[in-house]
Amino acid sequence: MPYISQADRAKFHLHADHGAEGIKLVAENAGELQYCIAVLMKAFLARKPVYRYQDLNEVMGALAGAQMEFYRMVVGPYEDKKRIQNGDVY
Repeated sequence: MPYISQADRAKFHLHADHGAEGIKLVAENAGELQYCIAVLMKAFLARKPVYRYQDLNEVMGALAGAQMEFYRMVVGPYEDKKRIQNGDVY
């Protein structure tokens, strides 16, 4: 996950509040979250006049990286806590 500078984060927080197409990116369930992610991907690709496989691969790579970072920072610690709380499977 690329950790961008605190100064650069402000511009993204502004856009996250309004969304790529003016929608509010406050998802309340998995379907809404997936829709918001799809809107961001669509907006990213729309900035390219004619996109190539490389552009599509960049989106897939960003999604994979975000998924791995989410697991590393959120899911992994949660699983560790539950393993300690409930006992190891192995």
